[in-house]
Amino acid sequence: MGDSMSEIIEGSSVTITEIMDFLPHRYPFLLVDRVVEMNGEQSGVGIKNVTASEPWFTGHFPENPVFPGVLIIEAIAQVSAILVLQHAKDSGNPIETKLIYFMTVDKVRFRHPVTPGDQMRIQVTQIRRRGMAYKFKGEVYVDGQLMAEGEIMAVNHDPDA
Repeated sequence: MGDSMSEIIEGSSVTITEIMDFLPHRYPFLLVDRVVEMNGEQSGVGIKNVTASEPWFTGHFPENPVFPGVLIIEAIAQVSAILVLQHAKDSGNPIETKLIYFMTVDKVRFRHPVTPGDQMRIQVTQIRRRGMAYKFKGEVYVDGQLMAEGEIMAVNHDPDA
């Protein structure tokens, strides 16, 4: 067996309380309810339960609510950031700033609409890392069906730099 940092630990997860320790986002912009799988900073799976009471559905769209695509991409970024921050903490090198900013969004495809009542399974895989810049591929599934996919690049921002 490899070291524990590079294995997916069955049953391991990051709870919403721990997520709020990692990310500065809060309702309604905290878009991850739990991380259910982690393989260091290399890959992981987050869960987002989509509810009818979310504020975007009043305008997107009142008669046919659809979870906004830009928020699906944000959820991919948030799961990716949680992996990076949890891995740094587990490695004994916690990242002081939790401000991770988008650099690029590429190859995005929306395959099917996500609607209230759906549970998004957000799978992310690191493509590469250069310093504090990370590129991840994300795929979002509902009931095993691919709903959206794309690549994001983000950088950890040091406000003192």
